[in-house]
Amino acid sequence: MTRPDPGLAQGWCALSELHGRIEAHIERALQSTHGLSVREFSVLNVLSGQHSGTGGHFRMNQLADAVVLSQSATTRLVNRLEDRGLLSRYLCPDDRRGIYTEVTPAGRALLEAARPTNDAALDEALTDAEKRTELQPLVAAVRALEPAPAAT
Repeated sequence: MTRPDPGLAQGWCALSELHGRIEAHIERALQSTHGLSVREFSVLNVLSGQHSGTGGHFRMNQLADAVVLSQSATTRLVNRLEDRGLLSRYLCPDDRRGIYTEVTPAGRALLEAARPTNDAALDEALTDAEKRTELQPLVAAVRALEPAPAAT
């Protein structure tokens, strides 16, 4: 029997640590400034990208996959955001069994106000993580994923 590569486990631990550090830092910033959790921000952000064309709206299972939550946790989160007036629901015009969730104007305003906070907190968390040797390659990988500036 071959032994597992300890580097793989160490890499996973480093990735998990980086994720936890980033999420905790962003959570504190979003909560204190906008009263939003990281998950709430993620749901608003994902749903704000919807469009009215074919396949432009997320079903609840697609939203759950996009924000990495169970369907039941996603439903509870959507209910809370709807209760706060940040989301609304309506019947799918093509399939009356389907229910779409849409970001309200208040939700869009909060999301746009929270984006700079999210981005700054993410950058701060990555900059702090770069001080840890074992996290430097992961931070470099995350930073390399940033989209290239639009061509002018």
